[in-house]
Amino acid sequence: MLKHLYDTDCVTWSPQGKLFQVEYAMEAVKQGSICLGLKSNENVVLCSLKRQPSELAGYQEKQFKIDDHMAIAIAGLTADARVLCKYMRTECLEYKYTYESHHPVGRLVFKVAEKSQHKTQSGAKRPYGVGLLVAGIDPNGVHLFETCPSGNYYEYKCQAIGSRSQAARTYFESWFHLFEKSTLEQLILHGLSALKKAIMEDEELNERNVEVGILGKNQKFVHLNAQELKDYIAKLETFNANTQIQQE
Repeated sequence: MLKHLYDTDCVTWSPQGKLFQVEYAMEAVKQGSICLGLKSNENVVLCSLKRQPSELAGYQEKQFKIDDHMAIAIAGLTADARVLCKYMRTECLEYKYTYESHHPVGRLVFKVAEKSQHKTQSGAKRPYGVGLLVAGIDPNGVHLFETCPSGNYYEYKCQAIGSRSQAARTYFESWFHLFEKSTLEQLILHGLSALKKAIMEDEELNERNVEVGILGKNQKFVHLNAQELKDYIAKLETFNANTQIQQE
């Protein structure tokens, strides 16, 4: 069977039981620049690698604040991410206006997943070509979710999405058992270490191409400034040496 007979819309099943348009949207996420998240009992950290469309352009944002208690990191089409970001901000504002409290993180992630899934049920629409890592804190605890163009969503202790993200996930598999009781500084350094594993050999992390956002039970979401990023990146070599000794 020819594949192109079944990939002209997202409502036609192939004989293999696949929706190719949804798979193409998932591939767009895999080709986006990497972003990752990890959490402890008290904090959650988002780390992203920013790209320049050209040498004449600035670096593209990879993280967006939704509310004081929630933020997202994206991999895939930024334009699609802005649509979902606006939707999430509106939902948070409406919830706060109605109930005078922050929107529960899991409930909002479900709404985003449902919105994404609706895009896979109509031939007149296309799936969102973006994956989100949603970091948030509510009365139920610290959360890190991933949403997919297919409408699926998952909660993680740590996760990486985007280009070359498998290297970061391999790093997480070795160290995730320590994250639960880690300090904020240790989480940031683990996040940057995982990010460093995922970049090309000829690339270097610096304060211009890295974006780090932090959120805690007693800390509203903020981005680290350039000087703070520079200081943490400078600590990476010593931190990696110490963790290597611990592993041995």
